[in-house]
Amino acid sequence: MRRRPAVAGRFYPAHPDELKREIAAYLDPEAPRRKALGCVVPHAGIMYSGHVAGAVYARLEPAATYVILCPNHSGVGAPLAINSTGEWETPLGTVPIDAELAAALVRACPDLEEDSEAHRFEHSLEVQLPFLQCRQNELRFVPVAVGIGSYEPLAALGRALAAVASAGAASLYLVASSDLNHYEPESVGREKDRMAIDRILALDPRGLYDTVRRERISMCGFGPTVAVLTAALELGATGAELVRYATSGDVTGDRSSVVGYAGILIQ
Repeated sequence: MRRRPAVAGRFYPAHPDELKREIAAYLDPEAPRRKALGCVVPHAGIMYSGHVAGAVYARLEPAATYVILCPNHSGVGAPLAINSTGEWETPLGTVPIDAELAAALVRACPDLEEDSEAHRFEHSLEVQLPFLQCRQNELRFVPVAVGIGSYEPLAALGRALAAVASAGAASLYLVASSDLNHYEPESVGREKDRMAIDRILALDPRGLYDTVRRERISMCGFGPTVAVLTAALELGATGAELVRYATSGDVTGDRSSVVGYAGILIQ
């Protein structure tokens, strides 16, 4: 199975050379690289949040495999949807799915269902791949779309991720794709974003979940982030670092209705 690009030419340039140039502008070659267990990165159009995502990817030591968790914006498909075989195409080439790791993750988390429809038009995972392709010549990944909002299934997914990561021999990163609060005045958005970021930096998945619900923070990828935080704690995470924060208003100049973006390393 080959998944074709769904948002090339809209969320990022469709021409390979243009895409490489734009991503290169966001990947600081002088950024200090470090090992990490995972990260949280945004997924808006590259012109809005590419500088935030790029700041994180520039700091990561390349890994053999990336498990990338994204929200399911459309609601189509299974609540926890995985692609276990095949490859995904971007303008920069194809990225193969790590079938062995995907199969192990399905065994560890029976709630995961094989479902290509949940991924077919979803942008929030696709936009991560060109950054990784610009960082390294070879990589594999496992795509998981999260369309469930209850805490315990998210925590169970996180525990399964940790179990699979612990058992694997290859280096692996866990990536949570998420924007922060959506379409409120910047003063409100920044306040809500800070609440969510503080829980992530505290490595507090339950606290993040409760804060998002209580404060009505429209963080689209809170589910993936809860799962990745849960996995990171199981794997011995000791801290997290906010690499960069911005809002869409920093690009558009419109502060009346913004989306927040945070790039966070989990170590």
